[in-house]
Amino acid sequence: MTNASHEVVKGPHHSGDAAPIALSAHSITKRFPGVLANDSVDFDVRAGEVHTLLGENGAGKSTLAAMLCGLYQPDSGYMLRNGQPISLSSPRAGLQHGIAMVHQHFRLVERFTVAENVVLGSRDLSFTLKRKNIDDKVAAVAESYGLPIDPQAVVGELSVGQRQRVEIVKALYQGAEILLLDEPTAVLVPAEVEKLFENVHAMTAAGKSIVFISHKLGEVVEISDRVTVLRGGRVTGHVSGRGSTDTKELARLMVGRDINLSTQRASHATGHEVLQIRELSLASEGVDILSNISFNVHEGEMVGIAGVAGNGQRELADTIAGLISPTSGTISIGGAMTTDRGPIAARELGLAYVPEDRLGMGLVPSMSILDNLLLTRDRRIVVDRASVRPEANRLIEQFEIKANNADHIARKLSGGNAQKVLLARELSGGRTVTKLLVVCSPTRGLDVGAIETVRRLLDDARSAGQAILLISEDLDEIMSLADRILVLYRGAIVHETPGESAQLATVGAAMAGLKTEGAA
Repeated sequence: MTNASHEVVKGPHHSGDAAPIALSAHSITKRFPGVLANDSVDFDVRAGEVHTLLGENGAGKSTLAAMLCGLYQPDSGYMLRNGQPISLSSPRAGLQHGIAMVHQHFRLVERFTVAENVVLGSRDLSFTLKRKNIDDKVAAVAESYGLPIDPQAVVGELSVGQRQRVEIVKALYQGAEILLLDEPTAVLVPAEVEKLFENVHAMTAAGKSIVFISHKLGEVVEISDRVTVLRGGRVTGHVSGRGSTDTKELARLMVGRDINLSTQRASHATGHEVLQIRELSLASEGVDILSNISFNVHEGEMVGIAGVAGNGQRELADTIAGLISPTSGTISIGGAMTTDRGPIAARELGLAYVPEDRLGMGLVPSMSILDNLLLTRDRRIVVDRASVRPEANRLIEQFEIKANNADHIARKLSGGNAQKVLLARELSGGRTVTKLLVVCSPTRGLDVGAIETVRRLLDDARSAGQAILLISEDLDEIMSLADRILVLYRGAIVHETPGESAQLATVGAAMAGLKTEGAA
């Protein structure tokens, strides 16, 4: 391999000489209109190892993975499978060579059973399905790799972790020897991540090769035998994994500088109560979404709401923001009741809101940065853009938004820069002084450099005395920033703990619905 910055490590399941190379890419280049996605990239994965592709958004790792499985075809360069040249025209051609990709967004039919999803598209099926035989075959494949799952279970009734297991079993059933796992831990709770890693080790012990695509540095250090880092479409380093590197080194290779993602807590005593929630409930069509929630947030305090997606987090945020009326209970901001008064009243009392859907709800994609910065800040019918342009330029500089100018269209921004525009608008206050910031999944989909910036902005807001409610499915984010952590499960707060003494296993168990000490 070229550009090697560290030694090549042997896989953990092999002794003596390094295991044979199962799949390699040489001088792979891929262009899209106006973008050089991969520039002469070299990469290989050995039998029985986990080789991670690491890089910022837009670094080229997903494009490379897509070419390794046949989804894209390279413009130049070549690939070898067990030392023999191959040309992959499609994912099915990839499967014929034993290569399969498990995508971050699962491709399953929810009303089908596990077994039906696993065999879907298989060419060796007869016209008449013998359900018992299929169930037995699927169960046997699953068990052999430590992935037990009921073949007769309906996929729509499975947890996220179980659905991911179905995707992996499907790839193994179809004969995959090389599995590309795209951001496999993004939607898992800690216990599911631990189980996934056990499954990965079971597969590599059986000689399977795993290409692990992730942005979570701690997990990369833990699971990887080797790591290839991409930046700007080029390889910046090939490094050894477990025990031979750390998150600081990987971050430096990713962005070209040192990154600080250390734990941050309030550096001062908290002040008066800003947000007060009392016995808040929300139901829709007879189904309870939020159940009797009570908590508060003080000046200079960041309270984190942890939970797996779909447990009421979005509805809680929208209710506080005045976008949804609760079934019962009360909401107060700065001592003034906002229940049922709508979003304008909440903002006039000092609320700033960063929703999880930054382009669908937070920003207007077709509008410029300048116009998006004016939204929620100025409700005049006629706005003199010339008078506010200096302020927009100041915010672009202050928040390090990478754009040509204030007239840059929002939809043309990267995810990180779109998030910075949203934070710039909400944190800068406008006509009212921000007292309460409700922010949802602020770093979802962002690269490590943008994550560092967003975390610093939130910590600065806390230090300035703002009360912050941080709602995130990223438990590492909650654990690193929150002064107090609440766990939301099926619409109810089931656990509360101070941030500095929070235990990952305990919070993770509460997110999965298991009873813990400190249960609310």
